[in-house]
Amino acid sequence: MNNTISIKKNKEFKIIYGNGKSYANKYLIMYVKKNEHLYNRIGISVSKKVGNSVVRHRVTRLIRESYRLSEEMFKNSLDIVIVARVNAKDKSYKEINSALLHLAKLHKIMVDKY
Repeated sequence: MNNTISIKKNKEFKIIYGNGKSYANKYLIMYVKKNEHLYNRIGISVSKKVGNSVVRHRVTRLIRESYRLSEEMFKNSLDIVIVARVNAKDKSYKEINSALLHLAKLHKIMVDKY
C-alpha cells in the first residue's frame, strides 16, 4: 500500500466505530471517519465467527488486496475500517472487490472521476 497506513490499535478501532459513519452489504461493513493526515489509514477486522485462522487470513488478504488495487479511487485523509461478515468466507476476490467498491460509493469516498 503506497499511501496507506494500517490501523492496529484497539483504541483507534473503537474511536472509528464510535464516531465514524457506517454502511454494510452482504459481505462487508465499512466505517469511515475523517482524519487529520494527508493519507488514508485502513483497518481490517475478521471475527472468529467467519472461520478458522486460515479462512480469516484469506478474507483479510482479499480485502487488503482489493483496497490496494483500487486505492487511487479513494479520497485522502480518511480512516477506514472494514469488517468482514460471515458470508464473506467463501467468496472470490471479484465478489469482495465488488462489495468494497459498492460501500465506497455509498460513503461517497470515491474520487469524482470514478
